[in-house]
Amino acid sequence: MKKLSDGDIDKMATATFVPDADAVRRRVRADLKLSRRIAPMDAPTPAHVTLDLHQKTEEQSWTAIMALATSGVRNATIITGASGILKIKFQQWARDSLLAPYIASVAPINNGSFAVKFKRKSTAH
Repeated sequence: MKKLSDGDIDKMATATFVPDADAVRRRVRADLKLSRRIAPMDAPTPAHVTLDLHQKTEEQSWTAIMALATSGVRNATIITGASGILKIKFQQWARDSLLAPYIASVAPINNGSFAVKFKRKSTAH
């Protein structure tokens, strides 16, 4: 990148300085190598995720759990809370719903949390 000289600074101060916008764009594109496309890198799937369902409705919880089940994550801790409908609903969903084919196992951790192992992404349909 060009270093500013005293003359450049004086021109900018007197408002007679007009940069060559096309040249600047070409130089920036060349510096950033924007003339060729770079494929975006996929973020690695985490090995373990914690999903806290406190303050979520049944619908929000269902959506969050299904997104987690289809994300490729293999292990998760799902916190439903010790009392309330989500603790009961999660156990039903894991057993008898569209979520069931994605789950390899569910084990209670304590009164309001579950350790969930999901099946591999390619085998769950």
